[in-house]
Amino acid sequence: MSSLRAEPRLPNELGPQLRAWRDTRGKSQLELSLDTGISQRQISFIESGRSTPGRQNVLRLADALDVPFRERNTLLLAAGYAPIYSEGSFDDREMQGVTSALKRMLRQHEPFPAVVMDRYWNVLMTNNATLRFFGRFTDMDARPKPRNLLHLMFDPSGMRPFIPDWEKTAESLLGRVFRESVGRVIDARTKELVDGLLAYPDVNAEWRTSPAIENAPIIPLSFVKDGHVLKFFSLVTTVGTPQMITTQELRVECMFPLDDATEARYAELMNSAEG
Repeated sequence: MSSLRAEPRLPNELGPQLRAWRDTRGKSQLELSLDTGISQRQISFIESGRSTPGRQNVLRLADALDVPFRERNTLLLAAGYAPIYSEGSFDDREMQGVTSALKRMLRQHEPFPAVVMDRYWNVLMTNNATLRFFGRFTDMDARPKPRNLLHLMFDPSGMRPFIPDWEKTAESLLGRVFRESVGRVIDARTKELVDGLLAYPDVNAEWRTSPAIENAPIIPLSFVKDGHVLKFFSLVTTVGTPQMITTQELRVECMFPLDDATEARYAELMNSAEG
């Protein structure tokens, strides 16, 4: 007499991922249900692996939890669906409209520094002023590409010796990594970046969890050159209504003089760089 055997069940990957995102956003199943129109019972079934949602419901859940495009693809794959958000190279044809606009932004910000960075603070584009300005402090040609703005600030052979009150600045920068990460998510590569920064001498591991980081609308940053303190603030811009992973993860950072003395000294410094 033959016995009936149940087919082995594949481990459910969507449930734990959805629960982790809900925990990250601090939402209960009931709150997520109210946000999406999906019943709390259905959400409970999804998280326990008893139910697999349709593709559209996966996207509704991801939207309600503000899941970045890259991680939305992961959720779709975990539910058994194909990814829908493309990730192209920064130089791909689909990116030409975006890159042209970014180049114009960088040119318009002359004579002050401006950079375009990816999710991991790697510099993808700069205006002319950026390399000229930072080149007055350190040998930018000696730094490996893609140049990373955070490593430039933390490296004792980079900008670190020229930053007054460096410890406070470094703590603030580490706070920015967590605050400005896409979707406020620290993925494996972001963790690798943080670990690399913590490996520099005299960097305190507690800085990455400091509660003292302020979510200020402007970001102050100062440098010392020839006994003069140059005070700047920077504004960060993201690409509006992104349709690709690549565009969603782009960030433009523009530096501005904080006061008239800095603007005058900056002009002198840049004029001397012409010689």
